[in-house]
Amino acid sequence: MTRYSAFAIAREALRQHTGWTRAWASPEPAAQYDVVIVGAGGHGLATAYYLGKNFGIKNVAIIEKGWLGGGNTGRNTTIIRSNYLQDPSAAIYEKARSLYEGLSQDLNYNIMFSPRGVMMLAQTEHEVRGYKRTEMANKLQGVDTRFIGPAEVKRLVPIMNIAGPRYPVLGALWQPRGGTARHDAVAWGYARACSEMGMHVIQNCEVTGVESAGGEVTAVNTTRGTIGCKKLGIVVAGHSGHLAAMAGFRLPIESVALQAMVSEPIKPCMDVVVMANTVHGYMSQSDKGEMVIGGGADHFNNYTQRGSWQHIEETVRSLIETFPMLSRLKMLRQWGGIVDMTGDRSPIISKTPLGNTFINCGWGTGGFKAIPGSGWAMAELIAKGEPGPLARDFSMFRFREGRFIDESVAAGVAH
Repeated sequence: MTRYSAFAIAREALRQHTGWTRAWASPEPAAQYDVVIVGAGGHGLATAYYLGKNFGIKNVAIIEKGWLGGGNTGRNTTIIRSNYLQDPSAAIYEKARSLYEGLSQDLNYNIMFSPRGVMMLAQTEHEVRGYKRTEMANKLQGVDTRFIGPAEVKRLVPIMNIAGPRYPVLGALWQPRGGTARHDAVAWGYARACSEMGMHVIQNCEVTGVESAGGEVTAVNTTRGTIGCKKLGIVVAGHSGHLAAMAGFRLPIESVALQAMVSEPIKPCMDVVVMANTVHGYMSQSDKGEMVIGGGADHFNNYTQRGSWQHIEETVRSLIETFPMLSRLKMLRQWGGIVDMTGDRSPIISKTPLGNTFINCGWGTGGFKAIPGSGWAMAELIAKGEPGPLARDFSMFRFREGRFIDESVAAGVAH
């Protein structure tokens, strides 16, 4: 496989770009694999990559019912941060953030990581107290965040109205090394690296059943035939409950839609990510100049991937007071993704009641920021059969044991 570099670009320019190879192969499914991972989104591909890189397990298939990265990985607003309150959350998100910083070099693929900084606005006294508490927790966790005042907020984001009549900006929790990355590029980079290691990335291959014997998984039935496996990883976000039912167990999650939109492209006006949890909205500006806007998840269970007029009205109406310039922009496009919510708004990385079957789900609307850390932890769980330090607290059985990891506040807009 061609290694990308400035020299490769120059070489191909001289021969009319005839020497480029496919970024990843599209093989037919084999009869048997050591590990089958269901879900070729960011989390599933990262799991496969770290299985190969960290543990030398390369007889792996990553199967996807649609196209690679066509689920939540391609349907999010790309925010990356790690300023969570609880220790287990901060650990895995900070691991992910730190891996993102070197991921382009690691994968030999430009994921367009931009550590532009993330601020979470405090627009009530309650939020001021909460964010100062998080600041202290992050100091103990080794996460670089700090609480800043209104003047610093205005300096960082000049287009913001900090003296809004209903919700004035009283400060913000600021993480300078947070930021964004290109969501498609993350999936493509991992897929390319997995294919280079000899793993099979198999698209248009929907799972229709799970076979077992003696309490352990033996194979998955798919629309492209039965595929045998020694271990099975389920990493399918909003469809996790559906796959779990095939494997014979239930999950403590519910699926809802999360909507977002982008405006027409405009000149650069905001070079940080802003989250305004009181009014339930967040915004950043893409490299193409679009204002990327999102809000809270839908209030009812559903599997839709479409937008709605109600969401546009609720989200934009809330943000216009803080960002008056939004009222003059035209919307370019809107979309939805299916997110899986747990009761404590923290993920599940866990063994399951079916032997040699492992599941990674429940990231809610914060899945993109966790992709490298999630894959790292899930790979360790599959390779060793037991969770490592990053995944230990995220067992699916914590709910019946009362060991909640409550991130309903730190997750902000459930994001």
